[in-house]
Amino acid sequence: MPELPQPPEPFEPVDVGPWRRRSRRVAYENPWIRIDHDEVVRPDGSPGIYGVIHFSNAAIGVVAVGGDGRILLVGQHRYPLDRYSWELPEGGSPLDEEPEEGARRELAEETGYEAGSIRELFRFSLSNSVSDEIGVIYLATELVEGEAHPEPTEDLTVRWATLDEVLAEIDAGDIHDLMTIAGVSRYAVEARVTR
Repeated sequence: MPELPQPPEPFEPVDVGPWRRRSRRVAYENPWIRIDHDEVVRPDGSPGIYGVIHFSNAAIGVVAVGGDGRILLVGQHRYPLDRYSWELPEGGSPLDEEPEEGARRELAEETGYEAGSIRELFRFSLSNSVSDEIGVIYLATELVEGEAHPEPTEDLTVRWATLDEVLAEIDAGDIHDLMTIAGVSRYAVEARVTR
């Protein structure tokens, strides 16, 4: 005999700032994301719904700068956009991992380079109207070349570019990845101040 659907677990309403979450159910889930469907009371008192994308990892990006001042970029085709993308070395760091550890790992996996020195540039929220994804951008210097070990599903190309070249590609729309735009722009401000 087939099992009957079970009623949802009892849900205690929760205040979320000026919002009130009346119920939550998982609409979709895989190893990387979960999409929650919330029934809410909006700040104006009207009923509504809200979809929230929860990420299993923090977003990590690395502005890797060589001894000559050039920036290391990684190119790959991005499936959701069906478009090629030049980016900083980027990836995910499990939420229970120190983000710096994830940054060092992603840099080495994607490019083969290890950072002799690494420090946090800034933290950010990404697509915060629909997602709770958080991220950290690092600056890596004193790079030591090694062998890249990308995941088998990744087809990556690595190249170096000057800061001016990267900024020109951002300005032209050729570099469109937001983490790259934010990371390189923040680094450019810092680099120009210290000159």
